[in-house]
Amino acid sequence: MTLEEGRRVRLAEDLGIGEALAGEPAAVVGFLALGAGIEGTVERVHGELPASHEVREYQRLKALLDDYGHTMPVASRERLEAEVAELEPQWAAYRGRGRRVTVRVRWDNGFVLDELHQDVLTVL
Repeated sequence: MTLEEGRRVRLAEDLGIGEALAGEPAAVVGFLALGAGIEGTVERVHGELPASHEVREYQRLKALLDDYGHTMPVASRERLEAEVAELEPQWAAYRGRGRRVTVRVRWDNGFVLDELHQDVLTVL
């Protein structure tokens, strides 16, 4: 899905947002629920969602293996190959979901949500 500024979107699923007290992250002091089906307009498209630590680690270790693996002692190379293999499922999942961005949406009811994942939106 391509999201651009000015596009109309619909919330695809119910979305709940809680607010915690400062210093007490487990104490929720309020909760806002937005129901699926509300519509709004994309005001801003942010960059791609950051990759997880595991994905970044896979990229780093894979580059190391590809560039210097042939010069490493056998035991070190095998250990590095095992670490890369262990992280491959996270890498495959990251690649499989494609480019994901966050957006700022002004809903028709006046609410504004920023850094909203594109996964919960459908384009109208």
